[in-house]
Amino acid sequence: WDGTVRGPLTGDAGAFVWTPRILWACTGPIDDGFGAQAWWWVGRHVDVASRSGRAVLDYHLHLWPHEQATTWMRLDQVAAYCEAAVSRGVTQLALTEHLFRFTAAVDVVGSFWEKADDSPELRRHLAAYFDHHARSDLDEYVTLCEAAKAAGLPVVTGLEVDYYAGQMDAVADLLDGYPFDVLLGSVHWIGAWQFDDLDNAAQMAEWDARDVDDCWEAYTRCLEELAATRTCDVLAHPDLIKLAGRVPNAPQEWWDRIAEAAASCGLSAEVSSAGWFKPVDEQYPSEGLLARFIAHGVSFTTASDAHALDRVAARSRDLGALLSAAGVDTLAAYRERTRIDVPLAASQ
Repeated sequence: WDGTVRGPLTGDAGAFVWTPRILWACTGPIDDGFGAQAWWWVGRHVDVASRSGRAVLDYHLHLWPHEQATTWMRLDQVAAYCEAAVSRGVTQLALTEHLFRFTAAVDVVGSFWEKADDSPELRRHLAAYFDHHARSDLDEYVTLCEAAKAAGLPVVTGLEVDYYAGQMDAVADLLDGYPFDVLLGSVHWIGAWQFDDLDNAAQMAEWDARDVDDCWEAYTRCLEELAATRTCDVLAHPDLIKLAGRVPNAPQEWWDRIAEAAASCGLSAEVSSAGWFKPVDEQYPSEGLLARFIAHGVSFTTASDAHALDRVAARSRDLGALLSAAGVDTLAAYRERTRIDVPLAASQ
């Protein structure tokens, strides 16, 4: 990526060429309900929050819901996310769309599910999932993120980097040269099994066919391998494997290994409210895993993992209260993939 705008960024009225002055004026084609007063309001309140010297982060945000195959690049959507986040006490956001949303990723990793030792049905479902999602241009997405930063919006450019067994070096080569501030690492499938696809009956039926301890072991091995590649900076929803509510009677061994993986590779751990909206009804990570991260000296981000406006910064104050109660008083912000420790805002 050479910083060139690859195509028009659009609002309801059509295309425009961005500059910070035009964006802050918010005139013409990008108005669509977010005029000059709205953008001034966001900028003013972020500035006040920044001067306080304390931070509240939402470092995991998606622009597109999973059910939408069609994608868009809209600065007005980013502005709306910022306005919602600031109103909920957040001072900085990371835009972190899934890598698998981009055609460039599929060009690199290929039909990896065909190599998995899983049923043809699971392989077909994952193939269909990628066919549905991988529609967007990575250059255009990065252009959007950088345009939002240039406009003075409180965002950093990020990506959620999903784990591809044996292919993370190729993934790292793909991402090298893009101006990412932060990369999240996550595990969403084991082989061809999407263990977190709650709306897919075939994927969910696997929970009854597999031993829960074996599932946690396989997930933890994937997470350890992902961390060891150092392709990412933050482990997203680090105990995602629990989302369906299937938890071993004694998960401590896997908690220990996940915490050690983050610590030994210098990664932060994400504390996310998304689990409160899943069957497990618990934040990521669980309090037991959180305690182990703290004991290992791991730093933290906070996040909503929102895929739509109504979930942006969801329960951010509850996350802050959880961390404060555990004795955590700093968060990890990122610039150019370098960690910057910032005080956790007491107002959370």
